[in-house]
Amino acid sequence: MTTRSSADTQTTDESRDPVSAPTTDLGTARASVAVDHPGISALFGVLAAGEIAAFYRLTSEATMALSMRAKVAMARMAASEMGHFETLSAALEERGVDVMSAIERYSDVIERYHGSTTPRNWLESVVKAYIGDALAADFYVEVAEALPAPAQQVVRDVMSATVNSEFACAEVHRALENDPALRSPLTLWGRRLLGEAITQTQYALAAEESLTDMLFSGMSDLSMLTRFFDAIQERHAARMADLGLG
Repeated sequence: MTTRSSADTQTTDESRDPVSAPTTDLGTARASVAVDHPGISALFGVLAAGEIAAFYRLTSEATMALSMRAKVAMARMAASEMGHFETLSAALEERGVDVMSAIERYSDVIERYHGSTTPRNWLESVVKAYIGDALAADFYVEVAEALPAPAQQVVRDVMSATVNSEFACAEVHRALENDPALRSPLTLWGRRLLGEAITQTQYALAAEESLTDMLFSGMSDLSMLTRFFDAIQERHAARMADLGLG
């Protein structure tokens, strides 16, 4: 993939990188998923649980913001997450799935991730919003390629821009200029976010056979899965560089 510079990122107005095109061939390597595959409902349920959790998290963490501008930015991110939740709710209802039951089914794994990555300060909150949001987008956009068109569009819609990368990068760069010693702990924080995201994703997949079958059936060898996670780690490294970390 091409690593973007900080300047490139900061000229992108509401971007999480934003819904990047898939960088692996996993989608074409798998047979198309049937419209009624139960894994689609499971996927929507996981996403819905993640979006509602993100809404409450961002609302809470906005209280750590150091300026009114920052508080407004976080509020806008939270509003965007809620909009994504409504889209997923409608998609689940169209499939005859009870939305509240779907959310509760996956709330534990989402809460484990947030519980293990609770920001201790404002800058950690900004890095988590930018990095964590983008990691989710990377994973789901990659796996969405094998979905039928309507489901694929839902995934792309809800994985669209949430975090204002210009805001996030500016906040972190400003802090690093004032105190370069922050670079090391924030870099470790970014790495921790990646590790926890991968760990909790594995837990979610292990607990939901229909989702695992839908996402990874048809892979001819383990090298495809390796390329999949390599692509996610490469994008993560690029975003860390955008923030001045890494």
